Amino acid sequence: MVMKKAKWIILSITLLLAGFALFEIYNLSEQIRKSEEEKVRLWANAISQKAQLMNYSEEFFAHVALDEHRKMEMYTNILRSFDRMEGGSDADFSLDYVHYIVDSCETAIIITNKDSVITVPSELAGQKLEGPLLEEFAHNEPFHYRIWGMPMTLYYKESRVYTELRAVLDGFNESLLNEITNNSVFVPVLIVDSLQGEVLGSGNIPESEFNSPEKLSDKLCEMEEANEPIEFRLANSSRAYLYYENTPMLKWLQWVPLLYVFVFLVLILVTYYLIQTSRNMEQNRIWVGMAKETAHQLGTPISSLLAWTQYLEGKTFDANYAAEVNKDIQRLETITHRFSKIGSVPELQNENVCATIQEAINYLQTRVSHKVKFVTNYPEEDILVPLNAYLFQWVIENICKNAIDAMDGKGTFSVIVSADSHHVYVDLADTGKGMPASIQKRIFDSGFTTKQRGWGLGLSLAKRIINQYHKGRIYVKYSVEGQGTVFRIVLNRE
Repeated sequence: MVMKKAKWIILSITLLLAGFALFEIYNLSEQIRKSEEEKVRLWANAISQKAQLMNYSEEFFAHVALDEHRKMEMYTNILRSFDRMEGGSDADFSLDYVHYIVDSCETAIIITNKDSVITVPSELAGQKLEGPLLEEFAHNEPFHYRIWGMPMTLYYKESRVYTELRAVLDGFNESLLNEITNNSVFVPVLIVDSLQGEVLGSGNIPESEFNSPEKLSDKLCEMEEANEPIEFRLANSSRAYLYYENTPMLKWLQWVPLLYVFVFLVLILVTYYLIQTSRNMEQNRIWVGMAKETAHQLGTPISSLLAWTQYLEGKTFDANYAAEVNKDIQRLETITHRFSKIGSVPELQNENVCATIQEAINYLQTRVSHKVKFVTNYPEEDILVPLNAYLFQWVIENICKNAIDAMDGKGTFSVIVSADSHHVYVDLADTGKGMPASIQKRIFDSGFTTKQRGWGLGLSLAKRIINQYHKGRIYVKYSVEGQGTVFRIVLNRE
């Protein structure tokens, strides 16, 4: 019973520790998952804010470009007004005024005549506007006007401030795209155009997952289900969309709860299997032990009967012989009764406990070594206790046989019976080898034995008979190595 409890305790502790370890692993994975989600969220927010900044920057530059266009339009209108002036000092003044406008304007301009010969600025005057210079000033639509009847054309390009700011923005756009595709949190991303047909950039995604229109469409749908795409503008004012999904680690961590449940179920099944296996092994051991105990119990009366048969051959019949043979036959009947009671609820009847004990002693006394001395000490009055005599005598015989083995067939076996108003105490003492404390704790465990040919069932059955069937107690009261052992049986009087 102690071993069973120990097994259950060990298995329970193992299960609890394993469950606690799995729970901690689950908590750790949840913390990592939340941390990964927070990283992705912060990254997405940062990218969204930068994308919004890009959009604002594009709007700013659009306003700047429009403002510069209006300035150039204003300059052209001023120049058109010269067409209504007459020559002379006023014309010279107007020409000086044009040069003042050109010098004070931060926007680079070129004015040509009808033959595309540059007249303004003065350092380029006389040159023809063509080649790389024409390409440089051809980004914006030119203004056409007349001055003093001569057709003129004004070309312009963005101001120095606009150009420098635009270069900064282009660098910011490029760094943003690099940051998106080569992000440090390993977020899989795709950047596509507004028609979602061209991939402008990718990061942390194998190209094989979007190298065809069908795969790209499926991948974008999958990523859109995970997170809403972020819209932003590129440097050329075209719109683009950023699609992103959870990191590989975050995807894996999403399966941790199911893995946790699976491992825990497997652990429960393994634990259940080990318990069942242990129980089956114990039952098999008990059945084997029962068979051995049966053979052992039957051995004594059978051997006695064989001895009587040999002794009676060729001798005159004596009534004492018949009495001894009859005792062995009764012994066989007793053994049959004992084994028939195992597994069923035995009937208890008020029996004289001293007489029941003495009956067992009498049978054994004539069948063991004469070097074993039996000493009994009973109260004078009869002590009636609810007993099953067959099973109780079995307990006495098992303890007695163990005592004789411990004494190596020589010593004193004592039985002392005492009682109070509620209990009866039966002390069974021997002068044998005694037991250390480590053995005392396991002496009643099923299958535990110190004998080479023992099966460890005698005392286990004795405890079952006393504790379960008679609602009493049996335990080692006293044992010292080299001095002997005392077993105590406590029975209820009612």
